[in-house]
Amino acid sequence: MKLIILDRDGVINFDSAQYIKSPEEWKPIPGSLEAIARLKQNGYRVVVATNQSGIGRGLFDMDTLNRIHKKMHKAAFELGGRIDAIFYCPHAADSKCECRKPKPGMFKRIAETLNADLNGVATIGDSLRDLQAGAAAGCRPMLVLTGKGEKTRDEGDLPEGTLIFANLAAAVDHLLSRETKEKK
Repeated sequence: MKLIILDRDGVINFDSAQYIKSPEEWKPIPGSLEAIARLKQNGYRVVVATNQSGIGRGLFDMDTLNRIHKKMHKAAFELGGRIDAIFYCPHAADSKCECRKPKPGMFKRIAETLNADLNGVATIGDSLRDLQAGAAAGCRPMLVLTGKGEKTRDEGDLPEGTLIFANLAAAVDHLLSRETKEKK
């Protein structure tokens, strides 16, 4: 099984310092949904792992999060893509939970739920905590410069071996071209 784990805000859709609190505020980054479609067409299971502390802060509720995700699923599907699963942490940043990135709990849940070994699985994020959580679970971290990505790159201290790309589409191009080379 080919698997990829994506962060949501700043990778698939535009991020907001005020949080994405409604389906109307969820807007895809150009090329991201097409990249998800290319992943699906090449046999990948696409999983999203996202911190959603707006729930814990009372900025929106589970019904709203579900409506946001329904919009994302539909938008990807309309372009031939599919998001196979979404894992999220609803806890506020000051929570002591194990699922909030940079802790690897959400990635461990993905591995258990999908019965998958995450060693070497590509994980794409725009923040240091996305990369740290993935690296701690054995994933191959990839940083995109959308969302908080430029700031993350400039601050440095990235996990060893982190690859950097302009956006999700460029990261997916790299993955798929590498696969093609490995098949030859």
